[in-house]
Amino acid sequence: MVDFMRKERYGVRDLEEIVRLLRAPGGCPWDREQTHESLRRGTLEETYEVVEAIDQGSPEHLKEELGDVLLQVVFHADIERDAGRFTLDDVADGICKKLIYRHPHVFGTVAVSGTDEVLTNWEELKRKEKGQASDTDALAAVARSLPALWRAEKVQKKAAKAGFDWPDVTGAADKLYEELDELKQAAARQTNVEEELGDLLFSVVNVARFLKVDPEAALSRACDKFIRRFARVEQLAGREGRAMTDMELAELDKLWEQAKQDLKADTP
Repeated sequence: MVDFMRKERYGVRDLEEIVRLLRAPGGCPWDREQTHESLRRGTLEETYEVVEAIDQGSPEHLKEELGDVLLQVVFHADIERDAGRFTLDDVADGICKKLIYRHPHVFGTVAVSGTDEVLTNWEELKRKEKGQASDTDALAAVARSLPALWRAEKVQKKAAKAGFDWPDVTGAADKLYEELDELKQAAARQTNVEEELGDLLFSVVNVARFLKVDPEAALSRACDKFIRRFARVEQLAGREGRAMTDMELAELDKLWEQAKQDLKADTP
């Protein structure tokens, strides 16, 4: 039994102490074995669960999931505290200094006209802070660990700020059709298919950017829609006493069209 006082209500410092005790001799064997690498996937998963709680609009769920993310932050910081490299306070110090530095219109004497100017200044200060001497440096600095659609969008936005962009969505849409044709040709030849598919997806993201649509959210909703329609097709096939695997593509396509109409009629 570790020496720990139970309370009616705990704070961030208590969480830091609990993690320290879990990782200390006499604590939890599993917690002591963890590394940044072993926790990597869990950190990502917990972050996505925060996003899901936001989408659900549930404050209670959001509070719980933010706690899970906070645990990840404290856990990673405690690993570094053990190694003697930095502490949770060092993490807090770094983000505080960054926020102060990147908000000179709040903590300094810089005047801004609105949000657009705030974001422009933020990017300029970020580049100075990270020593990004060129526009290419800024593009290369976009995290490779991001979901590919978001990474593409961020790369495109930074390229656009450097003046490398279409004047409007027409150019982006034309490029989309061009890339689709190139993919068809590659598929027919069975060469460079992955490369051409990547170019097509990159072009789709570019169109989404012009239309101010989050490509990741759009694709996620498309997945949800597909599942709803698929479920309806399976239900319709079941009413006929048939399994989908026993049906011809033309039959399934007919049920798919019916499912689209049925679900559209059910939408308020």
